[in-house]
Amino acid sequence: MDLQPAQLAALVAIADTGSFEAAARALSVTPSAVSQRIRALESAAGQVLVRRTAPCAPTPAGERLVRLGRETSLLWAEAREELSASGAVVELRVAVNADSLATWFGGVLGAVGGWPGVALRLDVEDQATSTDLLRRGEALAAVTSDPVAVQGCTVEPLGVLRYRPAASPAFAERWVRAGRADWAAMPVVVFNEKDALQDDLLAARGHVRPPVVHRVPTSADFHEAVRRGLGWGLVPEPQLGPDLASGRLVLLAAGDRPGRDRVDVALHWQRWRLDSPLLGRLSDVVRTEASAALRPLTPRPR
Repeated sequence: MDLQPAQLAALVAIADTGSFEAAARALSVTPSAVSQRIRALESAAGQVLVRRTAPCAPTPAGERLVRLGRETSLLWAEAREELSASGAVVELRVAVNADSLATWFGGVLGAVGGWPGVALRLDVEDQATSTDLLRRGEALAAVTSDPVAVQGCTVEPLGVLRYRPAASPAFAERWVRAGRADWAAMPVVVFNEKDALQDDLLAARGHVRPPVVHRVPTSADFHEAVRRGLGWGLVPEPQLGPDLASGRLVLLAAGDRPGRDRVDVALHWQRWRLDSPLLGRLSDVVRTEASAALRPLTPRPR
């Protein structure tokens, strides 16, 4: 099968933009040129690679070639950089969950900001589903809770992000009696419908979601909603510490036995198995920042 880089680039552009016309603008060519490249690619592959819907999307076979196109683009951009090609820019597309981005992943941003000619493109995705972007070829690497490597990827543990149930003092005063919170009735804040962390804590206590469930779909605003008394929520330890010290938040399960007073999320780093110095450099930074901020996956001896 004879695959041309320009054909793969057209397929990647369609996957990113959702239409032949937008892909043409992104590539600075005509829509006719994009159509010709896709037809030639489909002829070489012997099957349909793009669903002509609105928006356009790769077929399962097309997704595999999108991934190949991104791999080719990364390696080609690195080669141009090594050859000191003028204006060469390498794009690193990474999936990361919102709470990691709001806490420990900031150090990664600071490091990459000092790398000339590198553009970081983040996709914010729940840690339980971020590997889907790897499978579809939409990300080069991902912070994920999935310890099983996606085909063609490597996986390594990063550590544990611990969450504790917290609320504002005024909220706790309304819903806590004699040290016992009314888990069945007190309003809860969730990130979105993919967020099952609060459900996990409630299930450990023999409860399901209460009647009132607030949805606040950004990490910073979720944190602020809990601080404002909208409801209780599971707050990551790096965000929680300063609020406990200042009295802006209180723990709702203080003194409970371990397992009922927290939810631990084990995070992993999955990346394509490519001989890419830049992807390796990014992995080194992620590993360093995670080890400094996350709890170890196995308890340290006391």
